[in-house]
Amino acid sequence: MRRWIMHVDMDAFYASVEQRDNPEYRGRPVIVGGLSSRGVVATASYEARKLGVHSAMSIVKAKELCPDGIYLRPRFAVYHAISEQVHEIMHRYTPYIEPLSLDEAFLDVTGLHGQFTGPYALGKAIKDDIWKATGLIASVGVAPNKYLAKLASDIKKPNGLVVIPYGQEAQFVAPLPVKRLWGVGRHMEKRLQAAGFYTIGQLAALPHEGALKSIVGNQAKRLYDMARGIDERPVEYERQIHSIGNELTYEHDLEDSEVIDREWYYFAHKVAKRLRQHNLKGRTIAIKVRFNDFETISRQKRIEIATDSEETLYRVGMMLYNKLNINKPIRLLGLTVSDFAETWGQTSLFEEETSQEDLAKAVDGLEAKFGEGIVMKGALWERANQQKREEENHNETI
Repeated sequence: MRRWIMHVDMDAFYASVEQRDNPEYRGRPVIVGGLSSRGVVATASYEARKLGVHSAMSIVKAKELCPDGIYLRPRFAVYHAISEQVHEIMHRYTPYIEPLSLDEAFLDVTGLHGQFTGPYALGKAIKDDIWKATGLIASVGVAPNKYLAKLASDIKKPNGLVVIPYGQEAQFVAPLPVKRLWGVGRHMEKRLQAAGFYTIGQLAALPHEGALKSIVGNQAKRLYDMARGIDERPVEYERQIHSIGNELTYEHDLEDSEVIDREWYYFAHKVAKRLRQHNLKGRTIAIKVRFNDFETISRQKRIEIATDSEETLYRVGMMLYNKLNINKPIRLLGLTVSDFAETWGQTSLFEEETSQEDLAKAVDGLEAKFGEGIVMKGALWERANQQKREEENHNETI
């Protein structure tokens, strides 16, 4: 079976979220990053990019190029929440996901295109699902390997959807400049150009990789293979499942015990759902707490029987937290499950866990069909409403 790799990349992610949440920003240059004199640009909207602003540029330089831009501090808690939504959509299609950052990931979708009219329809389906759930645009590339999939997602940004068919790999990349090869930075590009190589096709036309060794050293084979459209690297999904967890750094420190309690239930719900998506149960439950002075504490407990129950994760997480007797403002919370076990024939840790599992699977099915949040328990509903109120207050103060 032919391998198909998809690369999903959210367009100008942080800036697009701000434009989504603040309609008056749409069509205007938005720059998200540190606002001090030593700050750097995290993301710039496409309107700002047209003026030369780009990621990792100093804020001072950005303001020189774009004095009338809208400059905003990042809202990482919001971006993390949206990233989780996007990753949950990806999991509806395949468990073989390699996240690269909050806003991009590789997916091994081998065999899935048969459920659609082809790879293009598959890419469009995931773009449409992301748009419906988040109101944000993703660019998608589908190709026989990771290098080409990432290149395809970038080639027609923003709102791109490009498929590179089998048999056209080398032909597709041949006219592109050598800097489009993965791993070719400014210095290597200059070395290649000094040797007379300006396009990828010129590298591919070499008789063997040895002709590149004097120019790029031990990178010769990698570049020669990629120039011919070859990349054998797998989607490294297995490295993500040694543990499964969620954590958040909060925009405002947490001190209210009821709010903190809801956060632990939120983490338990999120982690349990991801465990079920991977058909995993874990025995070791760990929590992480970081205070506003950046002191960080971690605690864990190993339970006798592996679980994917949010009720169990919540109870154990709260037990660990309550033992800490915390009296300082909290900057970050997190919950992680590890020590995975085979699940066949296991009994439940708590008597009601079996019925809870049936309920959880039913809710998973409803969310897969109708979208996340279609059914929410009280604590999650209260949390969602609180977030909505905070966002409304944020918009009113801008």
